[in-house]
Amino acid sequence: MTVTIVGAGLGGLTLARVLHVHGIPVTVYEAEDSPMARMQGGMLDIHDYNGQLAVEAAGLVAEFRGLVLDGRQAMRILDRDGNLVYEKVDDGTGGRPEVQRGELRRMLLDALPAGTVRWGHKLSGVRTLDDGGHELTFADGSTAVASLLVGADGAWSKVRPLLTGATPEYEGTAFVETYLFDVETKHPATAVAVGSGSMVAHGGSPDDGINAHRESGETVHTYVSLSRPLEWFEAIDFTDPAAATARIAEEFDGWAPELTALITDGDTDPVLRPHYTLPVGLRWDRVPGVTLVGDAAHLAPPNGEGANLAMLDGAELGQALAAHPGDVEAAIAHYEEAMFVRSATPVDDAVLLESLFGDDVPESLLELVRGERD
Repeated sequence: MTVTIVGAGLGGLTLARVLHVHGIPVTVYEAEDSPMARMQGGMLDIHDYNGQLAVEAAGLVAEFRGLVLDGRQAMRILDRDGNLVYEKVDDGTGGRPEVQRGELRRMLLDALPAGTVRWGHKLSGVRTLDDGGHELTFADGSTAVASLLVGADGAWSKVRPLLTGATPEYEGTAFVETYLFDVETKHPATAVAVGSGSMVAHGGSPDDGINAHRESGETVHTYVSLSRPLEWFEAIDFTDPAAATARIAEEFDGWAPELTALITDGDTDPVLRPHYTLPVGLRWDRVPGVTLVGDAAHLAPPNGEGANLAMLDGAELGQALAAHPGDVEAAIAHYEEAMFVRSATPVDDAVLLESLFGDDVPESLLELVRGERD
């Protein structure tokens, strides 16, 4: 058995690593030209009930622990005036240690044999062969044949149509991303507001707010959350960073200056990230020789679980294939049934808060998240 994976994100690489641990040959095709062709996103909290299980299955616990940034599990909840609503300190006992996505990806890449990932292979199409295999065609005209094909190619997966006609739909919210560098020196009031970990500031709407995360050193990564139609965002010219910044900042007029500085004083151009989702509970009939992991299978709005679930998908699929030698279809069926069940239950705000703060979440915090306070 040889496994072909499309996509060198966290889910695809976790699958590749687990397969390698079990001696199963694997090739990963990735559209990007190199591991650092683009920025790999911000901080990830890797949970003890899913993401860390994947790390363990990959045999990389010690390497993972070396990536953890101490103190980043701290969280501050503020209102629009900058008043502290709730705070959780990082005492080192939490189950959601924080790492940077790029370093986590590098850890997985370094744990694979050289040549496992074929860079610069952008998939342009897939067709089913008479023998049940699949032929992959890449943008450069080259082709490859897969006996077992796994789509780990994200929201706009080109492998997914082999299994289902479902396509992502706009969920109604978007992030606008910015960064602040040297925050302690240049923006001390904002540094205090954000704290040592993450900060969430809500106003009158549960979907509009300013979220910020302390990365390594004095870098703060901001995600401005807005619930607006796509047309509203399309009317903003993001090729004009100053104008786009000013327009986004207008939505937070009257908020505390230490919070709005995360928008207006950004050291990078604002980047729009609309949120798309696949239908909750999406399933498909078993198609021989192909399956999906991560966002390709169960795309959902950002809720802290996406990367964790993608890694767990990869780990469980790899373990299933190792546990069913000679019976690939039984392995995939076993994997998919478990994946369908867990992806059918969306995580709501109350569950997320309880997972962060325990059973004693104050009612004032729940009201703020539900938009019940001015």
